[in-house]
Amino acid sequence: MRSLRGKTAVITGAASGIGRALAHRCAREGMHVVLADLDKRGLKKAAEEIPGSLAVRTDVASMGQVQALASKAYARFGAVHLLCNNAGIAEHGPLWELPLSRWRRVLAVNLWGAIHGCLAFVPRMLAQGQAAHVVNTASMAGLVTPPSAGAYSVSKHGVVALSEALVQDLATRGARIGVSVLCPGWVQTRIARSTKGADAVMRSLVAHGLPPEMVAEQTLRAVRDDRFYILTHPAMARAVQRRTEDILAGRAPPLALFRRRARSQAG
Repeated sequence: MRSLRGKTAVITGAASGIGRALAHRCAREGMHVVLADLDKRGLKKAAEEIPGSLAVRTDVASMGQVQALASKAYARFGAVHLLCNNAGIAEHGPLWELPLSRWRRVLAVNLWGAIHGCLAFVPRMLAQGQAAHVVNTASMAGLVTPPSAGAYSVSKHGVVALSEALVQDLATRGARIGVSVLCPGWVQTRIARSTKGADAVMRSLVAHGLPPEMVAEQTLRAVRDDRFYILTHPAMARAVQRRTEDILAGRAPPLALFRRRARSQAG
C-alpha cells in the first residue's frame, strides 16, 4: 500500500507509546486517524493533538467493544485502510507466581485484542475491495523467549502466529490486504512503569530504548514496502538465529540470552 494520503488508519493503544507515535505519523501522512485506548485521559489528550481524529474508548479484550470501534470508524470515514492492533500490557516474574487473573488479562489484551481486531475489521476490509494493511504489534519476546516474562511471551508468540496465519489466509483469497508483524525490542514507553515486578534492569533497558517515533517510522516504511516481519533492533536478530539453531539441535533456551544482548545494546 504505497499511497497513504486520504486513507484511514485505526490504531489501538493510541494513548501512549508506540500507538501514539503511530497516530501522529499517520496524521503527518495526511491520513484520517481513529484512536482507540482504554485510558480515557490519555485518549482525550491524543485526540486533542491530532485535529479531525476520532477517539473511541475501547477495551480490546472485549469483542463487543472492538466491533463498536469498527462500526464507528466505518460510519465516520467509510473505509479503513490501515489497522494497527497495537494495544498491549506486560507482566514480570516467574510464570507460576503470576496470578491466574493476570495471565488472563495479559492474554485478553495482547492476544485476544489482536484476534478481535482481525475478526472485526478484516471482513470489512475485504468487502471494501481496496488495498489495505494490517499491522499486529508483537515483540522480540514473540520470536525469542526471555525469562521472567512467561505470560507476555506466550501472548506475543501468539500474535506472531496469528499474523503468519493471517497473511497466508489472505494470500489464498488473492486479497489486496498486506500484513506486518511488528517485533520491537526495547522502546521508550510506559510499559515498565505499568508492569508489576519490573526490576531495575528492565526499567533501564526501556529508558534507554528506541524512541517510539523511530518505531512508527519503521512501521510505515514496512507498510509501504509490504514487509512482513518488522525488526526494529537488527542487532537482536542474532538471538532469533540462535533460537532456530537451538530448536534444530533440541537445546533449551540459554539463560538470559535475550536480556544480555539487549543490555549490551542499551548500554
